[in-house]
Amino acid sequence: MVYLIICTVALIVSALTLFSGFGLGTLLMPAFAIFFPLEVAVGATAIVHLANNMFKLVLVGRKADIKIVLRFAIPASITAVIGALLLNYFTGVKPIIEYALAGRVFTITIVKLVIAVLIAAFAIFELSPRLEKLSFDMKYIPLGGAISGFFGGLSGQQGALRSAFLIRAGLDKEKFIGTSIVSAVVVDVSRLIVYGVTFFSKHFAVFQNQIGMGLIVAAILVAFLGSFIGSRLVKKITMRTIQRIVGVLLLLLSIALGIGVV
Repeated sequence: MVYLIICTVALIVSALTLFSGFGLGTLLMPAFAIFFPLEVAVGATAIVHLANNMFKLVLVGRKADIKIVLRFAIPASITAVIGALLLNYFTGVKPIIEYALAGRVFTITIVKLVIAVLIAAFAIFELSPRLEKLSFDMKYIPLGGAISGFFGGLSGQQGALRSAFLIRAGLDKEKFIGTSIVSAVVVDVSRLIVYGVTFFSKHFAVFQNQIGMGLIVAAILVAFLGSFIGSRLVKKITMRTIQRIVGVLLLLLSIALGIGVV
């Protein structure tokens, strides 16, 4: 069941995100959170996210606009480190509330609430017709990089904002995809460095466990397959439908996180 849930999410979402620029980390992180501590779920998602982006980098990375990448990715990498450090700080704070229901004990922590709010915000971003075409002027690209990088480091939720800022960079479709992927790789590397020296070391037993490591490897391989399939099916994808599905799922997951169920 564990492998089925994680691999199904990785396959479907990675197939849809090659051209959308977001979605894999957004949905895969909550799926990992069902089976791992939340901070480890964010880190495990970052590993899969980076590996999948490296695969996509081989496919379309050469199309990236290097000037835009530098303007966007440099501030993103800096704030990703800040966000990752903040996540590590939140994991050391005691639960706000603990309660029992149906024989199970649920905990509500600051980090769960913070990430729940972020996920809910992205859900609203996806579902609102008024925000459907939201985009930003070219001069705000460094700011967009800083904002998306921070959220990427803190919760893994970075792609939607990255796409919103880069979509107005005057890039054609191929350059937009390539630029988005290169920028995502920079953020993933930055935050994984922080994760590696903070809470990964605390929870290394989880990653030594055969199920944990096997799950991550399986998710990476299935995500590769999903990206390959996505590259073949891009013309048949309706982005608004995808955004609505993602938005509804995010809203449900944010509620689950906020009340301590996940």
